[in-house]
Amino acid sequence: MDGHTPVETLDMNSVVSRRAWNAVDPRDKAAMKSPAHTVVVHHTALPQPRDIVPQLAHIQRMHMQERGFDDIGYNFLISGDGVVYEGRGWGIVGAHAKDHNSYSVGIALMGNFNDELPSSASLLALLRLLHTGVLHGHVRPNFELIGHRDVAKTECPGEHLYSQLPKLREQLQNL
Repeated sequence: MDGHTPVETLDMNSVVSRRAWNAVDPRDKAAMKSPAHTVVVHHTALPQPRDIVPQLAHIQRMHMQERGFDDIGYNFLISGDGVVYEGRGWGIVGAHAKDHNSYSVGIALMGNFNDELPSSASLLALLRLLHTGVLHGHVRPNFELIGHRDVAKTECPGEHLYSQLPKLREQLQNL
């Protein structure tokens, strides 16, 4: 991704809905009280899947059954080809960064970025999603973009994705 790539908003009709990936209904959900002022970037720490939908279902099952969450923890997930999948969605408190969920949006790029590089398509999709979130009032214009490791003892979002965050922050400043 070069610094000259124009970032447009994401057509929210292009986001794969929960219904389209057969998400189960959440046990409960809480609305955020105000627009997010932090975006926490994650990786799924799973190999890049060939079939995305089964992996989304696996992540949701793991979060709900093993971790006791009310739903999949992330607000959105992004595949390597740049497709955005709705997790909890905008305006819903996630379960992705303990003690930071009530004021943040959690976005997970699918893959293990300790082992592989994030694709330019997924990084561009992340920028477009963030730009859209700001334009629609879901994320504050001066939000903070951080990696999960900035608020928890974890390697997440993987070294290769974490090292991209300064460049993403710079690109967001130029929107």
